[in-house]
Amino acid sequence: MIKFGTDGWRANIARDFTFENLHYAALGTANYLLKKNKKDLKVVVGYDTRFLSAEFAAEVAKVLAENGISVILSDSISTTPQVSYFTKINNADLGVVITASHNPPEYSGYKVKGTFGGPSTPEEIEAIEKEVNIAETKGKLIDLKDTNYYIDKGLISLVDFKTEFYNYVRKQIDIESIRASNLKIMYDPMFGAGIENIQYLLDNVDTIHNYHSTNFGNVDHPEPIAECLGELIDIMKKSDYDFAFATDGDADRIGTVDNEGNFIDSHRIFMILLKYLYEHKGLRGKVAKTVSLTTMVNMYCEKHNIELIETPVGFKYIAKLMVEEDILIGGEESGGLSTKLHIPERDGIFNAMLILEVMVKRNMSLKALSDELDEEFGVHRYRRKDIKVKEEVKSRIMNACKNSPSKLGNYDVISIDTRDGYKFFVDGGWLIIRASGTEPLLRIYSEAKNMEMVDELIECGINLS
Repeated sequence: MIKFGTDGWRANIARDFTFENLHYAALGTANYLLKKNKKDLKVVVGYDTRFLSAEFAAEVAKVLAENGISVILSDSISTTPQVSYFTKINNADLGVVITASHNPPEYSGYKVKGTFGGPSTPEEIEAIEKEVNIAETKGKLIDLKDTNYYIDKGLISLVDFKTEFYNYVRKQIDIESIRASNLKIMYDPMFGAGIENIQYLLDNVDTIHNYHSTNFGNVDHPEPIAECLGELIDIMKKSDYDFAFATDGDADRIGTVDNEGNFIDSHRIFMILLKYLYEHKGLRGKVAKTVSLTTMVNMYCEKHNIELIETPVGFKYIAKLMVEEDILIGGEESGGLSTKLHIPERDGIFNAMLILEVMVKRNMSLKALSDELDEEFGVHRYRRKDIKVKEEVKSRIMNACKNSPSKLGNYDVISIDTRDGYKFFVDGGWLIIRASGTEPLLRIYSEAKNMEMVDELIECGINLS
């Protein structure tokens, strides 16, 4: 059966992610919407650079159109934030993105977006999945006509997502100040949906991997983390660029590299933006973060008496809060965050522009902004390790977590948070062990006062029994 993870369905192309299964996913989505008994139903559909993504998107659009639902279909490769934005401004009932985000190239996916312009709520995802499973077991494939038939009928509209989206971005970010700064910038879209986007905002940015490659240039997975950005980091170490950033397969996550070639992780990016929004732009609101994000956020919120809300891993929980509450900034450790300047959606390119605005307005390099955090909060270092394990090993580790160990190596466990997996607090750090919602992996995260302690805690997690 088609199973939805943190923000939709992902599976191996041809093995499970087939046109037939996708047809059922779209049919279930259509049935979910039709049960609302609402007139003029509308869905926005976009797609990334993966194999058959454009064809998969057309299949979804045709199934929806055959059920009488109007579709706004991207006329080219589109980022996930663009789909979310168009879902919101068109008051569409849903958005669908054919993307597997940062997963390996052999995956494709079916992300669902809410009418508010962000990941659909957990409740809506659950309801759609139920309809998809009904369609899968009781439904039948619909005979579909050529895409042009539905276009001629006015049920599918092909739309340029980029121009209007970046016109909007320029109103939120001081792009002119960034241009005038003459900062030397390097961008790596990792062959993903961010290709051929940066020129809509800045014309002086150099790029690598800025063309269409369905296998992402043979990388293991298009995720903007240090382990996957070796070429970008090497360029920064050998050149005189001021700032570099990368985005993932659907361009909603960001990774950054400073002028000395140091990877600046998403924990520090979150803190740099939080400080800027609160202290320099004078904006207010609650702060939302997943349990896997740095404790520097907790320290800052306590210092400034800011209400902090912590959630399980998954940006859909953050997005729901951003719709329901007055949230200044919300995000997770994997490079995804949003602010009240934007829609409730992760957006790697938007956040890169906001970081550049911070650098220009504060007249500080990214390295200086990062070093400032160590001075204010003490040293915080972080690492995440994803491990492919057999089911018996996974069960052993998770059962050991369930038994609430009192020690991790030489460290006494002070407390345990079970909101998502198991988060063990020790003096000077923490360790999280949880199963991935999108891949057959165990994810192990740690933050501590130095990298030696981080590595030690991760090894304790891997060997837990």
